[in-house]
This record gives sequence, C-alpha cells and structure tokens, in this order.
Amino acid sequence: MRKNIVAGNWKMNTTLQDAQALISEIVHMVQDEVTGSAVEVVVCPPFPFLTAVGKQLPEGSRFHLGAQNCHQKESGAFTGEVSARMLQSMGAEYVILGHSERRQYFQEDDELLSQKLKAALAAGLRPIFCVGESLETREADETFSFIEKQLKDGLFHLSNEEFDQVVIAYEPIWAIGTGKTATSAQAQEVHAFIREQIARAYDAEAALNTSILYGGSANAQNARELFSQPDVDGGLIGGASLKSRDFTEIIKSF
Repeated sequence: MRKNIVAGNWKMNTTLQDAQALISEIVHMVQDEVTGSAVEVVVCPPFPFLTAVGKQLPEGSRFHLGAQNCHQKESGAFTGEVSARMLQSMGAEYVILGHSERRQYFQEDDELLSQKLKAALAAGLRPIFCVGESLETREADETFSFIEKQLKDGLFHLSNEEFDQVVIAYEPIWAIGTGKTATSAQAQEVHAFIREQIARAYDAEAALNTSILYGGSANAQNARELFSQPDVDGGLIGGASLKSRDFTEIIKSF
C-alpha cells in the first residue's frame, strides 16, 4: 500500500537557530492540528543541521528526517561531499536525488544518479527520485518521452526489491520558483503516465504501491486540489516548507 507523503526541501536556507525554531513550530503545529490522516512528513534541512533537526523530531511519530543529496561513493578523498552512510548514521531515513537544481547547476546526469541510487539504497536510505521537464520540453510536446527516458536511464535499472524503497517526485521545472503551478489535471496526467511506466518496467503491484509526489510549487492554496487527484500521493515542497503555517496547511490537505 503506497503512502501519502509531504516532504519539505529547505534547500540552502536557514541558520542553525532558524532551523531549530522552524522545526519546533512545525512539530507542534502538526501534532496539534493534523489528526486522523496517515501522512508521513519528511523534513530535509541542509546537511549541517541534520542532527539538530533530527533530535527535535518525536520518536515513533509521522516525522522522518531526510537529506537533500548524497555522494555516490561510500567514502574517500572527496572534499566537501557527504556519503549516504554518513547521512544514515545521523538519523536520516530519506534522501532527495535528481532534483532539477542538482541536474541543472551541478550537471548530474542519469548515469551518476544511478550510482547515487545504489549508494543510498545500500546505506538503508529511501530515495526520493525526481523527474520533470523544462518549459521548452513541454512546449515542444516532448514531456512524456523526456520523462520516460529519465525513468528508464536513471531508475529502472533497480531490482524489484530495490525499487520498492523508492519514492518518485514529479517536478515540472517550469513551475519551480516561477510562481507557475501545473493544474491538477496536468499533474494527474503525468503522474498517471509515470505509474504506467512503472507497471511496464516492473509490474502492476509495483505501480500501485509506489508513492508519486508532486514537486512544482505546491502551496497551501493549491495542495488540496492537487492531492485529491488519484495518482498524486503528496508533495515535495520547496519554499512553502520554510513557513510553518503554510507547511502545516499543506499536510492537512489530505
């Protein structure tokens, strides 16, 4: 049975003090206001704040700690990098891989992401694997072929057992940080397509059980409509996750 998940990607934001204050507000608001709905909340702060934020997450609750990236190697002379095993040792359970910003600014391609997936899974982390098209690709009517290639080259090399641990996030790049958001119908169309590709690559059960999140500027105003779509299982939230009230409202949208 697939899970409803709301993941907050804080990106390169907050100081330590800001991060501690933010997670304290989120935890208290969610505990006070979100009842009766089975929604997992994944919080992904910057690397330096993982331990501090993790200590503030109640044990045995709906809250889980995630990281924003990892290196493909377990250890070695890679100054400034962070391995999956390091993240796991700090209490992380999830890691975001293939985010559009990593693909764009750091030239991460599907071959590299395949290696990162293997490293994350070997360390016991659950990858949140991102796919999505640019405005140019969408306007060229190449959205589905583009995403199909991202899935095939970056993800579908995993075994059935490995794939069972993966969460997918669809992030239309044209809707990130632009104020634009895909309509609920546009989101549903692509999510359904992704689920079809999973069924072809693996089987119907894998397709049914995979959580697919929407990651294109979801906010407190549009989350309920987006999450009501049959193939949208939650959101990978950027800017709105830095506002405790907005993030809580998004979690309440289920």
